[in-house]
Amino acid sequence: MLRTAVLVSGGGTNLQAIIDGVRDGQITNTELVKVISNKAGVKALERAEKAGIPTAVVSKKGYASIEEFNDALLSAIDDASPDLIVLAGFLVVLPEKLVKKYSNKIINIHPSLIPSFCGVGYYGLRVHEEALKRGVKVTGATVHFVDEGCDSGPIILQKAVEIQQDDTPEILQKRVMEQAEWKIMPKAIDLIANGRVTVVDRKVKVDLR
Repeated sequence: MLRTAVLVSGGGTNLQAIIDGVRDGQITNTELVKVISNKAGVKALERAEKAGIPTAVVSKKGYASIEEFNDALLSAIDDASPDLIVLAGFLVVLPEKLVKKYSNKIINIHPSLIPSFCGVGYYGLRVHEEALKRGVKVTGATVHFVDEGCDSGPIILQKAVEIQQDDTPEILQKRVMEQAEWKIMPKAIDLIANGRVTVVDRKVKVDLR
């Protein structure tokens, strides 16, 4: 079983897609062992508790320095002994030592087709605002491994979503979630859990048979 920890910061819609995927058999050979949030009282924690998944809160407010916070976050993750760490709307820059310790064991979902509309400052509605401002006709979502950069790790899966003429950032965000994010994140976890994803020279090989 792939011991999987999920890191969240807000509503947890991607977390819910993962929980549903495990429950419905879309994600196999996977156990959700812990959900960690950097904010107390968020909806994502309610979703985890309802599903019977252990939770933890590691907030920057509780620590005197970023170094202490980073150490506490790493400790909370280590306590779960995860084989995979999933960033599902986790709005915290991971410390380098965490990324190195769990190299090729951390994945993230980003609401665009990387390398478009990604990198520092591109998260949440801003991604969709910029896509509409640029006038692109197709956007989507990307699941990728996390490295020391920002949205720069090896890409696992992508799924395209068409942009409609009357889209607002909010409408587009919802469609990207429903048509792309909630589909490819569970699929990526299942592929990893079943040994069908490998990284060679920073490129991902995926067995989709």
